[in-house]
Amino acid sequence: MKTRVLTGITTTGTPHLGNYVGAIRPAVLAAEDPNVDAFFFLADYHALIKCEDPARIAKSRLEIAATWLAAGLNPDRTHFYRQSDIPEIPELCWILTCVTGKGLMNRAHAYKAAVDANRDKGVEDDDGVTMGLFSYPILMAADILMFNAHKVPVGRDQVQHLEMARDIAARFNHSYDAATEPWFVMPEAVIGDESAVLPGLDGRKMSKSYNNTIPLFEGGSKAIKTAVARIVTDSLEPGQPKDPFASNLLPLYQAVASPAQSQAYIKALQEGLGWGEAKAQLVQAIEAQVGGMRERYQSLMARPDDIEDILQSGAKKARATAAPFMAQLRSAVGLGSGVSAQVDKAVKSKHKGPKLVQFKDAAGEFRFRLLDQQNQTLLVSLPHANPKNAGALIGKIKSQSGEVKVVDQANDGYQVLLDGELVATAEPGLSAEQLAWRVQAVAAALQELGD
Repeated sequence: MKTRVLTGITTTGTPHLGNYVGAIRPAVLAAEDPNVDAFFFLADYHALIKCEDPARIAKSRLEIAATWLAAGLNPDRTHFYRQSDIPEIPELCWILTCVTGKGLMNRAHAYKAAVDANRDKGVEDDDGVTMGLFSYPILMAADILMFNAHKVPVGRDQVQHLEMARDIAARFNHSYDAATEPWFVMPEAVIGDESAVLPGLDGRKMSKSYNNTIPLFEGGSKAIKTAVARIVTDSLEPGQPKDPFASNLLPLYQAVASPAQSQAYIKALQEGLGWGEAKAQLVQAIEAQVGGMRERYQSLMARPDDIEDILQSGAKKARATAAPFMAQLRSAVGLGSGVSAQVDKAVKSKHKGPKLVQFKDAAGEFRFRLLDQQNQTLLVSLPHANPKNAGALIGKIKSQSGEVKVVDQANDGYQVLLDGELVATAEPGLSAEQLAWRVQAVAAALQELGD
């Protein structure tokens, strides 16, 4: 079985060196592996979250597609498509939205950053926050889960969203029983050295929004030289030893040069290489990496109809996977329309509801577990010396499930209460995202017990 790898780039601007190093280059290399089933896309729905300029988005879609192809992407060996050409993705996004807790979205870094910025300005927490920004991680989850990607190369700033995708997948799998295996696999983040955040000219993350990028193709070698000249350095003169690891030049050089070249660069700086010469060497290293691609890029940009044909072909290949899977998911949530007998058969398994099971623990005390449809443990009760007391509490929970409260204790996990009596607490070691999902799952299972 091939490993399915998926990644995308938001179409809000002209590709820069950070895009190439962090996403495009490692993806193209991964696609060359015969054991990899590659899905690479232009994230143009995501672009709408932060860009309201239609011309910019349209131009960016073309430029980024040309960049991928110029960098060596073989569309015949991959699924290369625009996000907006796959209608199953927004449909899945809505279905996933309906099983995702608001509390989980409250924890998203981008949303929290927007709230913090508003508080610093003394305005309402949600001032200027759109639902696109707030629910961005759900759309990212739909991108990933639509194709059941096993591996997702991401930068470190995107790891949280990948963890959220896992939580959302687990929640859906819990809520909707499948006939055989779970609907969604648990995607794994791939964070290699090349996925590290590349610093920009001012030391912050290289980003178009900070205006601190090094262009990839636009403006040619002259534009690269001009950008590198803007990189902030200290005031040490040529001949004075420098700390390479305190400079923004070194990570940029390491991103485009070989290990041997990087070691020589480090040694030269420690021996007093001047900043001007160090920048000139960085320009040479970048040009050696991207110069050959620039000509291919310019040729592609002159033939936009050819790029469109490639993207449409890629969308057709991607939908061959997405459409039948979406039909199954529709039936799973009750929206099926008899698409085929095979689809109906796949989702009409006998429903196994949650259950409470009493047991005796290693200390000789009596507890009970709350199990979900897949017999996975959702909670374990506090111990009871008498089995009758544990059994009586089970009966009370079943008959008064509406009175059971699952209380999120943030850093302390959660507590399950019945008439104010503590019934169970969270086990140690759960992450914040796992706790958020567990609170939802426990509450849903308890409610189902009383139905």
